[in-house]
Amino acid sequence: MTFQLPALPTGQVRDVVRAPAPVLSTPSPELDPTSDEAAQLCADLVATMRVSPGCVGLAAPQIGVAARAFCVDVTEHPKTKSCHGLIVLINAEVITASRNEKSREGCMSVPDFTGDVKRANRVTVAGVLPVTGERIEIVTDAFEARALQHEIDHCAGLLFLDRVAGAHAVFPRKVYQDPRA
Repeated sequence: MTFQLPALPTGQVRDVVRAPAPVLSTPSPELDPTSDEAAQLCADLVATMRVSPGCVGLAAPQIGVAARAFCVDVTEHPKTKSCHGLIVLINAEVITASRNEKSREGCMSVPDFTGDVKRANRVTVAGVLPVTGERIEIVTDAFEARALQHEIDHCAGLLFLDRVAGAHAVFPRKVYQDPRA
């Protein structure tokens, strides 16, 4: 399915919150997708993701806002198979999931570590678009599916560290890209 992302206002780059900030471990409330505040929040998420090296997704809790909103864009990532371009969703949830696979994940809010996480390789995600409130479903797989699940977890108050099998599945980040550099 293809969808048209509504025009968003100009976004402001925001600071990324790091663990153990409480906003990262608290489930976020739903958000009114048609509000001006939601449109601005989504624009800020996209702007912040775009200036952060290696970042393919960012959720509202990661910029200190308790709200169920995120953006994902895996277009330039070498592991990408399926790709819907820039995705910005509010109040999203996984509707169907299949075939769990383990893969390495990192996170802007946990910059010093990566971890092996089992996630569904194929998902259907439903959510609403900012501005219009249109409900959409995205069916995807591989890296894009993993990125969507990672961001939905942020909105539920979970970090990838909450999903690793144990300390043996957490590793120091080999390449550290400080977004403030």
